[in-house]
Amino acid sequence: MNPSLGEFISHYQARIEAKLAQLLDNIDSHNTTLVAAMKHSLLGGGKRMRPLLAYATAQALNNANDATDNFACALECIHVYSLIHDDLPAMDDDELRRGKPTCHIAYDEATAILAGDALQTLAFEVLADSNIPLPPQLRINAISELARASGARGMVVGQAIDLEAVDSAPSISQMETMHKHKTGALIEASVVLGALSANANEQSFTKLRSFAQTIGLAFQIQDDILDVTSDTKTLGKAQGADIKRNKPTYVSLLGLENAQEKVRDLYENAIDALAPFGEQGQMLRLLAQYIVKRNY
Repeated sequence: MNPSLGEFISHYQARIEAKLAQLLDNIDSHNTTLVAAMKHSLLGGGKRMRPLLAYATAQALNNANDATDNFACALECIHVYSLIHDDLPAMDDDELRRGKPTCHIAYDEATAILAGDALQTLAFEVLADSNIPLPPQLRINAISELARASGARGMVVGQAIDLEAVDSAPSISQMETMHKHKTGALIEASVVLGALSANANEQSFTKLRSFAQTIGLAFQIQDDILDVTSDTKTLGKAQGADIKRNKPTYVSLLGLENAQEKVRDLYENAIDALAPFGEQGQMLRLLAQYIVKRNY
C-alpha cells in the first residue's frame, strides 16, 4: 500500500533533517559561530519542498537511494543560502524566516553573508562526494544542472529581476520570466536531480521537466496569493511584505481570482505531464496538489 502524502512528507522531512544535521556536524571548522549560523538557518524548519520533489521523482522512476539523499541535501543547502541572502537588509530586509529570526538578526549581517556563502559551496562539495558511487557523467550532469539553476541563468538572475521590478508595473510575460528563474529554476533542478539519481531515460526527463517547469511557476504564484490571504504566524515570515515594498506580483497584476485561476490551470498542465508514470507518479501528483493548495 502506498503511503499517504502526510506519511511521505513526515518520513522524508525527518530523513533530510538527519542528513543535513550530519552534514554540518562533519564540518571541521575553526569558527563555531559560522557553523552555528549555518545550523540556525538550515535545520529545524521549512517545508523541504525541493528535497521532497527529488525524493518523489526518484520514487516515480525507481526508488530513492544514497545519491537522492546527497542531491536532496545539495538542493536544500542552495535554497537556504538563497533565503539567508534574500533576507539581508540590502535585499528584502526581512526579520522573520521559518518562524524564527532571520540569520542576520540572530547573528549579524557579516556572519549571515558568510553562512550563505558556506552553504552554497557546501552544496557542490556534497554533489562531488566520491563516497557515493555514481557514474562520472551523471555526477557532472548533476553539478551542471544545479549550477545553472542557481546562478545567472536561474535563481540569481530571477532575484535581480525581482529587485529591479520594485515600484514598476511589468507585463505578465515579464513576471512569468522572473518567477521561472527566481523560484522555478531550482524547483526544476529538484525534479531533474531526483531523476538523475534514479538514472532516468531521456523520455522521462522530457516529461519531468515539463511537470517541474509548470509546477514551479504555480508554486511562486501561490506564494504571491498567500502574501495576501495568509497571516504571519501561518507563513512563518512577514505577511504582506510584497505590498509594503511595492513589489509587483501576479495578484497585483491579475487580481486575486485570476491569479488563483492561473494556479489551477498550471496544476492541470503539470498533472497531464505525469500521465506516463502511472501509479508510481502518484506522490508527485499529490505534492503538486499540496503546492497549489497549501496555506504557508
